[in-house]
Amino acid sequence: MSEYQYYEFLAIDQPLTEDEMDELRALSTRATITPVSFTNYYNWGDFKGNPDKLMQRYFDAHVYVANWMTAIFMVRLPIEALSKKTAEALAVPYMLDIKAIKTHWLITWHLEESENYDRFGMEDGRGWMARLAPVRDELLRGDMRSLYIGWLAGVTGEMMDDDEMEPVSISGLGILTGAQQALAEFLEVDPDLLAGAAMGSPAVQSEKISEKDMDKWIDALPRNEVKTVLKQLLEGKSHLAERSIKNRFAAWRRGLQTDKIDAPRRTVGELRQNAEKARQIRLEKQKRDRKRREIKRREKRKAYLKNLSNNFPKAWESVREPVERGSGRGYDEACRALVYIAEAYDLFATKKQFQKELKKFMTGHTRRKALIQRLLKAGIWKDK
Repeated sequence: MSEYQYYEFLAIDQPLTEDEMDELRALSTRATITPVSFTNYYNWGDFKGNPDKLMQRYFDAHVYVANWMTAIFMVRLPIEALSKKTAEALAVPYMLDIKAIKTHWLITWHLEESENYDRFGMEDGRGWMARLAPVRDELLRGDMRSLYIGWLAGVTGEMMDDDEMEPVSISGLGILTGAQQALAEFLEVDPDLLAGAAMGSPAVQSEKISEKDMDKWIDALPRNEVKTVLKQLLEGKSHLAERSIKNRFAAWRRGLQTDKIDAPRRTVGELRQNAEKARQIRLEKQKRDRKRREIKRREKRKAYLKNLSNNFPKAWESVREPVERGSGRGYDEACRALVYIAEAYDLFATKKQFQKELKKFMTGHTRRKALIQRLLKAGIWKDK
């Protein structure tokens, strides 16, 4: 199997300048480079750039997929978006790396040595960025569920003992966002383990922002920060100004809240027990769903057969054309139709009537050996 690597980078907070795009072009002549993205794939050779350094200097999100069963997602966050205590609690060696760099955090989710050969036989990396990028905005708003999912990937990978404690108590695991669901899929987190972790996880409480809080924060803003935001507005960078100011305000509000790391937590063993409960619930649901589908299928089939029985002459006539075609496909079609007609007679008339009508219908067709073989196999013709 040939080698395949896919690289995609996204600039969210600030577009690339012409000079920056030229610097990136020097790393690859084949890459697709826009003011907000860098995308390339390799079937041989390797990327000349260092993803960590590119993230530090240019980009806010990165996706990497290689067909040797590896997938990586990375985001860059302002340093005020995450407390050091939370970062240290949730980091998992080789699975979830959270690294501080001057003014930012680099957060990296890793999937190494996946055993999903079917996935990576088809996987080309495209499409993941659109699904995963919203995770960054969620983190900026203080939603730590994506970090917990990264930690849970470590539990899936058997990297924790049963007596270890979950690092934080997280709300809202029962109703994940689309991006968080995509992240769990990307990292191949055990769905039953994720469902088990959701057991007992309280719902996310929407918190209203008071004018008093806004006034207090605005009054305390340093003059140079106000000046920066106003300049961005005058330069037509209203999106960047809004994002920047909202991120800073969200970080300030998080600082007022008590840290939940010391809230009641569960052991990994308890999470695994919950996962088994979730598995049983899932299997029972699948069983019920299969039963409902089967009942619905039978009802639909019975309604169809009832409709056939309302006009048996028309049903028999519909079989004549595919038989007279004399082809294998025509015989298959005729055989299927005759099986339905046989069932309709069985339910709404008698088997004896069907055999009588079939004998009559087959007059003149008894030399069609291929048709006879199909009817014999279907059990609706008796060889004499």
